[in-house]
Parts: sequence; C-alpha cells; structure tokens
Amino acid sequence: MSLVELIAQADERGLAAGGLACLDRCLPLLGADDELLRPLWASLADGSDWAPGLLKARAALPAGEPDNEAALLARRMLDAAPAERTTDAVRQWADACSVASLRIHRLLDPAADGASTDGLDAGRTGDTADLPPLVAAELRRQTAVLELLAAHGTHGLRRALDLSTEGRRVLRAVVSRRERNESGTGS
Repeated sequence: MSLVELIAQADERGLAAGGLACLDRCLPLLGADDELLRPLWASLADGSDWAPGLLKARAALPAGEPDNEAALLARRMLDAAPAERTTDAVRQWADACSVASLRIHRLLDPAADGASTDGLDAGRTGDTADLPPLVAAELRRQTAVLELLAAHGTHGLRRALDLSTEGRRVLRAVVSRRERNESGTGS
C-alpha cells in the first residue's frame, strides 16, 4: 500500500504518530533537544491532550524563522501541528508533514541535486525507482510508522518512536557532514 493510501486510511492516533514521527526525525535542523517531543509521544500513548506539550515544544525553540529552507520546513511542521487531535486536522497535518519531511531529506541528500523535489509525489504513491537514498529511506520510515500503528495501535508507538530516533540519527549525521564540508574541514 502506498504512503498516500496509508494516510487516507489511518485513524487519528496513526495520523498523529505519522506527523509527529516526521517532525521528530527533523529535530536536528532546529537545534532542539531530542526529548522536546517526548510529552507529545506520551500523550499519544495515554490518550491525553497534547496541547500543553505542543505549546511547550513551540516555546522551547528560538523566536523567528530559521535561515535555511530545510530548517524552515521543520519549524513549520511544528507550528502547523493542530492543538486539537481531530482526525480531519491531524490527517491534513500528517500529510503536510510527510511532504515537508521528504522535501527536507531531498534537500539534504548528498546523492540528490539538493534543489529539485521531482519524484516526491510519485514516491508517495508507490513509484520509488528514482528517489535518492536518503529520501527513499525516509519514505520507508513514514510507511513503517503508519503500518505499525494500523497493525498494533498504541502498542506500535514504541517501535514508531524507535524508527524516528533512528531517522533522527541519520539526519543528524547528514547535517553534520554537510557542515564539515561547508566549513572546509570535511573529507
């Protein structure tokens, strides 16, 4: 099943986890603490209101817009998160987070040209043949999170968080390598 189909069929918790996982993997771009979104994950697990955790996460980041496109996309994911987790609101947000996260990975993928987002829509609908490696891996993680929640409900959250942590490490390494290369100390 394609990512677009999974998003269309997911329930509120799966959608919220899908959007949150995309945002979680992009935290290195915001210079945020890895634990910033833990209260939101906890609210998904126990079914509580996530609005207080959302406000706290937004307040923890510096005011103003980031100075690069990838970080700006990540910040917008957090800013656009709905305070109330209704199915319609989180479906729209999860879909936007999916696209933004794939764009971020495309911008940062060393095997991609960095500017083009061609192929992202095709990848989301199942045609992954021309996607660069970092983007293809992000697409697999997004799909896996939604499949986990569809198959296991709340019990899939732990594995979804693990996938996000793994993706965050990968993105952090890519960002670090880019910074070294841009500063002239990379190999």
